[in-house]
Amino acid sequence: MAKVLVLYYSTYGHVEQLANAVAEGARAAGATVDVKRVPETAPEDVARNSHFKLDQQAPIATVDELPGYDAIVIGAPTRYGRMPSQMAAFLDQTGGLWATGALQGKVGAAFTSTASQHGGQETTQFSIITNLLHFGMVVVGLPYSFAGLTTLDEIAGGSPYGASTIAGGKGERQPSAIDLDGARHQGEVVAKTAAKLFG
Repeated sequence: MAKVLVLYYSTYGHVEQLANAVAEGARAAGATVDVKRVPETAPEDVARNSHFKLDQQAPIATVDELPGYDAIVIGAPTRYGRMPSQMAAFLDQTGGLWATGALQGKVGAAFTSTASQHGGQETTQFSIITNLLHFGMVVVGLPYSFAGLTTLDEIAGGSPYGASTIAGGKGERQPSAIDLDGARHQGEVVAKTAAKLFG
Protein backbone atom coordinates (compact mmCIF):
# COMPACT_ATOMS: atom_id res chain seq x y z
CA MET A 1 0.00 0.00 0.00
CA ALA A 2 1.49 3.32 -1.07
CA LYS A 3 1.70 6.26 1.32
CA VAL A 4 0.76 9.53 -0.41
CA LEU A 5 1.02 13.13 0.74
CA VAL A 6 -1.15 15.74 -0.94
CA LEU A 7 0.61 18.98 -0.08
CA TYR A 8 -1.04 22.25 -1.05
CA TYR A 9 -1.35 25.98 -0.66
CA SER A 10 -4.76 27.52 -1.39
CA THR A 11 -5.64 31.19 -1.27
CA TYR A 12 -9.38 31.11 -1.92
CA GLY A 13 -10.19 27.40 -1.58
CA HIS A 14 -10.04 26.23 -5.20
CA VAL A 15 -6.75 24.34 -4.79
CA GLU A 16 -8.01 22.99 -1.46
CA GLN A 17 -10.95 21.40 -3.30
CA LEU A 18 -8.61 19.89 -5.89
CA ALA A 19 -6.35 18.59 -3.11
CA ASN A 20 -9.24 16.74 -1.51
CA ALA A 21 -10.22 15.28 -4.90
CA VAL A 22 -6.63 14.11 -5.53
CA ALA A 23 -6.73 12.44 -2.11
CA GLU A 24 -10.05 10.74 -2.94
CA GLY A 25 -8.58 9.28 -6.12
CA ALA A 26 -5.45 8.04 -4.36
CA ARG A 27 -7.50 6.43 -1.57
CA ALA A 28 -9.77 4.75 -4.12
CA ALA A 29 -6.64 3.16 -5.59
CA GLY A 30 -5.74 1.72 -2.17
CA ALA A 31 -3.23 4.30 -0.91
CA THR A 32 -2.94 5.71 2.57
CA VAL A 33 -3.28 9.48 2.10
CA ASP A 34 -2.54 12.56 4.20
CA VAL A 35 -3.68 16.01 3.08
CA LYS A 36 -1.55 18.82 4.50
CA ARG A 37 -0.90 22.44 3.66
CA VAL A 38 2.00 24.85 3.86
CA PRO A 39 1.88 27.87 6.17
CA GLU A 40 0.33 31.17 5.12
CA THR A 41 3.09 33.77 4.93
CA ALA A 42 0.97 36.83 4.05
CA PRO A 43 0.35 39.17 7.00
CA GLU A 44 -2.97 38.36 8.64
CA ASP A 45 -4.49 41.78 7.92
CA VAL A 46 -3.58 41.46 4.23
CA ALA A 47 -5.04 37.93 4.09
CA ARG A 48 -8.29 39.01 5.78
CA ASN A 49 -8.69 42.18 3.70
CA SER A 50 -8.10 40.13 0.54
CA HIS A 51 -10.67 37.53 1.63
CA PHE A 52 -8.24 34.61 1.79
CA LYS A 53 -9.84 31.36 2.95
CA LEU A 54 -8.41 31.13 6.45
CA ASP A 55 -10.58 28.31 7.82
CA GLN A 56 -8.81 25.43 6.05
CA GLN A 57 -8.80 22.29 8.18
CA ALA A 58 -5.74 20.49 6.81
CA PRO A 59 -2.80 20.40 9.22
CA ILE A 60 0.41 22.28 8.47
CA ALA A 61 3.15 20.12 6.94
CA THR A 62 6.80 20.13 7.96
CA VAL A 63 9.75 19.53 5.67
CA ASP A 64 11.10 16.74 7.87
CA GLU A 65 8.07 14.51 7.24
CA LEU A 66 8.36 14.48 3.43
CA PRO A 67 10.74 11.47 3.23
CA GLY A 68 8.11 9.34 5.00
CA TYR A 69 5.93 9.28 1.87
CA ASP A 70 6.17 7.20 -1.30
CA ALA A 71 4.49 9.97 -3.33
CA ILE A 72 4.03 13.71 -2.90
CA VAL A 73 1.43 15.58 -4.94
CA ILE A 74 1.91 19.36 -4.76
CA GLY A 75 -0.85 21.85 -5.53
CA ALA A 76 -0.71 25.63 -5.60
CA PRO A 77 -2.46 28.47 -7.42
CA THR A 78 -0.63 30.45 -10.05
CA ARG A 79 1.06 33.77 -9.33
CA TYR A 80 2.18 35.39 -12.57
CA GLY A 81 2.57 31.99 -14.22
CA ARG A 82 4.51 30.34 -11.41
CA MET A 83 3.95 28.91 -7.96
CA PRO A 84 3.18 31.45 -5.20
CA SER A 85 5.73 32.49 -2.60
CA GLN A 86 4.02 30.48 0.15
CA MET A 87 4.78 27.18 -1.60
CA ALA A 88 8.19 28.36 -2.80
CA ALA A 89 9.15 29.34 0.77
CA PHE A 90 8.26 25.84 1.97
CA LEU A 91 10.18 24.11 -0.82
CA ASP A 92 13.16 26.42 -0.28
CA GLN A 93 13.59 24.76 3.13
CA THR A 94 14.23 21.33 1.60
CA GLY A 95 17.93 21.78 0.85
CA GLY A 96 18.88 19.11 3.37
CA LEU A 97 16.54 16.60 1.74
CA TRP A 98 17.99 17.44 -1.68
CA ALA A 99 21.57 17.13 -0.43
CA THR A 100 20.98 13.66 1.00
CA GLY A 101 18.80 12.42 -1.88
CA ALA A 102 15.98 11.75 0.57
CA LEU A 103 13.27 12.11 -2.09
CA GLN A 104 15.03 10.39 -5.00
CA GLY A 105 12.91 7.79 -6.74
CA LYS A 106 9.69 8.84 -5.04
CA VAL A 107 6.64 9.78 -7.11
CA GLY A 108 5.78 13.46 -7.56
CA ALA A 109 2.94 15.33 -9.25
CA ALA A 110 1.53 18.84 -9.57
CA PHE A 111 -1.86 20.54 -9.81
CA THR A 112 -2.99 24.15 -9.89
CA SER A 113 -5.66 26.81 -10.30
CA THR A 114 -5.66 30.01 -12.34
CA ALA A 115 -8.01 32.96 -12.65
CA SER A 116 -8.36 32.69 -16.43
CA GLN A 117 -8.25 29.96 -19.03
CA HIS A 118 -4.80 31.00 -20.22
CA GLY A 119 -3.50 32.30 -16.90
CA GLY A 120 -0.42 30.10 -16.64
CA GLN A 121 -1.66 26.68 -15.54
CA GLU A 122 1.03 24.76 -17.38
CA THR A 123 3.88 27.12 -16.46
CA THR A 124 2.84 26.97 -12.82
CA GLN A 125 2.79 23.18 -12.95
CA PHE A 126 6.23 23.22 -14.52
CA SER A 127 7.50 25.51 -11.75
CA ILE A 128 6.44 22.77 -9.32
CA ILE A 129 7.64 19.91 -11.53
CA THR A 130 11.08 21.56 -11.79
CA ASN A 131 11.46 21.14 -8.03
CA LEU A 132 10.32 17.51 -8.23
CA LEU A 133 12.91 16.74 -10.90
CA HIS A 134 15.67 18.40 -8.87
CA PHE A 135 14.69 16.08 -6.00
CA GLY A 136 15.10 13.12 -8.37
CA MET A 137 11.42 12.21 -8.22
CA VAL A 138 9.43 10.30 -10.85
CA VAL A 139 6.89 12.77 -12.24
CA VAL A 140 3.31 11.70 -12.96
CA GLY A 141 0.96 13.99 -14.87
CA LEU A 142 -2.68 13.61 -15.88
CA PRO A 143 -2.65 11.11 -18.77
CA TYR A 144 -5.13 11.01 -21.61
CA SER A 145 -6.72 7.99 -19.98
CA PHE A 146 -8.76 10.82 -18.40
CA ALA A 147 -11.25 11.58 -21.17
CA GLY A 148 -11.99 15.03 -19.75
CA LEU A 149 -8.74 16.33 -21.25
CA THR A 150 -10.27 16.27 -24.71
CA THR A 151 -13.71 17.67 -23.90
CA LEU A 152 -15.13 20.38 -26.17
CA ASP A 153 -18.40 20.63 -24.26
CA GLU A 154 -17.22 23.24 -21.77
CA ILE A 155 -14.23 25.24 -20.65
CA ALA A 156 -12.29 23.02 -18.28
CA GLY A 157 -8.94 22.80 -16.58
CA GLY A 158 -6.50 19.94 -16.84
CA SER A 159 -3.55 19.16 -19.09
CA PRO A 160 -1.09 16.28 -19.45
CA TYR A 161 1.01 18.04 -16.81
CA GLY A 162 -1.62 17.81 -14.08
CA ALA A 163 -5.11 18.58 -12.87
CA SER A 164 -6.24 22.20 -12.71
CA THR A 165 -9.23 24.48 -12.49
CA ILE A 166 -10.18 27.99 -13.59
CA ALA A 167 -11.34 30.20 -10.73
CA GLY A 168 -12.36 33.41 -12.48
CA GLY A 169 -10.96 36.86 -11.82
CA LYS A 170 -12.82 37.18 -8.53
CA GLY A 171 -12.79 33.50 -7.58
CA GLU A 172 -16.42 33.19 -8.64
CA ARG A 173 -16.05 29.92 -10.55
CA GLN A 174 -15.74 26.80 -8.44
CA PRO A 175 -14.02 23.65 -9.72
CA SER A 176 -16.30 21.86 -12.20
CA ALA A 177 -17.12 18.17 -12.18
CA ILE A 178 -14.57 17.64 -14.95
CA ASP A 179 -11.88 19.48 -12.99
CA LEU A 180 -12.53 17.44 -9.84
CA ASP A 181 -12.69 14.18 -11.81
CA GLY A 182 -9.32 15.05 -13.36
CA ALA A 183 -7.85 15.57 -9.90
CA ARG A 184 -9.26 12.22 -8.74
CA HIS A 185 -7.82 10.50 -11.81
CA GLN A 186 -4.40 12.02 -11.22
CA GLY A 187 -4.51 10.90 -7.59
CA GLU A 188 -5.39 7.40 -8.70
CA VAL A 189 -2.52 7.28 -11.21
CA VAL A 190 -0.06 8.60 -8.62
CA ALA A 191 -1.15 5.94 -6.11
CA LYS A 192 -0.95 3.13 -8.65
CA THR A 193 2.48 4.28 -9.83
CA ALA A 194 3.77 4.47 -6.25
CA ALA A 195 2.35 1.00 -5.52
CA LYS A 196 4.23 -0.42 -8.51
CA LEU A 197 7.46 1.18 -7.36
CA PHE A 198 7.15 0.51 -3.63
CA GLY A 199 4.50 -2.23 -3.28
